Amino acid sequence: MAIKFGYHTWSYSSFGSWVPAYTLDETIKRLARIGYDGIELGAAAPHAYPPYLSQARRREVRSLLDDHGIEVLGIGPAPSGGPGYNPSSPVAEERAATVEHYRAISELCAEWGAGSMVYLPGWTVFGTRRRQAWAWSREWNLCESGEDAMELMEDIERSNVKVMFDCNHVRYRRESLTDHVHLMGADLHQIHISDTKGAQTRLPAGLGDEDWEGLVDALLDTGFDGYLTAETGFHRRGIDPDHDARAGLGFLKPLVERKCAERAAAANLNP
Repeated sequence: MAIKFGYHTWSYSSFGSWVPAYTLDETIKRLARIGYDGIELGAAAPHAYPPYLSQARRREVRSLLDDHGIEVLGIGPAPSGGPGYNPSSPVAEERAATVEHYRAISELCAEWGAGSMVYLPGWTVFGTRRRQAWAWSREWNLCESGEDAMELMEDIERSNVKVMFDCNHVRYRRESLTDHVHLMGADLHQIHISDTKGAQTRLPAGLGDEDWEGLVDALLDTGFDGYLTAETGFHRRGIDPDHDARAGLGFLKPLVERKCAERAAAANLNP
């Protein structure tokens, strides 16, 4: 089975809503024990803010990852905040700082064996025209649609630049998850997984109303071999990140295994 399962550690890091915070060491141990193949990190304290990581600390984390058999599937920036890190900012100094931030993230990716660096294309600030923001960042407002993401990738024209989508963002726009899979096809590298039920968002897969069977079918149809990365719960207080992580994996992994087995059985009947 080529599809792998990851968890974004926002909900273990105090990001978003001052949710309970855990050290990166503790987070790695918990997610490995639950059964995840990989973790995705935000380049922010207390986990992976590059300026806070000495060389000794970086080696220590890499050893911990190896010991627990879990990989860093990707690292991305924390949006907004004091530093900003907005590549579409009208402030030249902020744009320059953002470039430096991504350079530091790329070095951390290499040191920890991360498979990808996540790019958040930025957001427009009042008074900035969309065309100007696009020129600064080759994007605007965090990719509003799948077509935006595909345009960004095509404009950059680099073979190592691929696309991803976030289930929560797609449903916010009242669009189809499976349509995004088919739109992106072989260029789809990763999906941020979360479920939606009414006004409740960022739920673990299986606790809402999404068509997960349809999504998995679409992934298998297109030959997807990347990560399904749960990104749940960090936007609200009162969650238990271990429970969210366990519930999502406990639903989605058996579904993918069943779908793969059904296709293998069908192929054997129709050689």
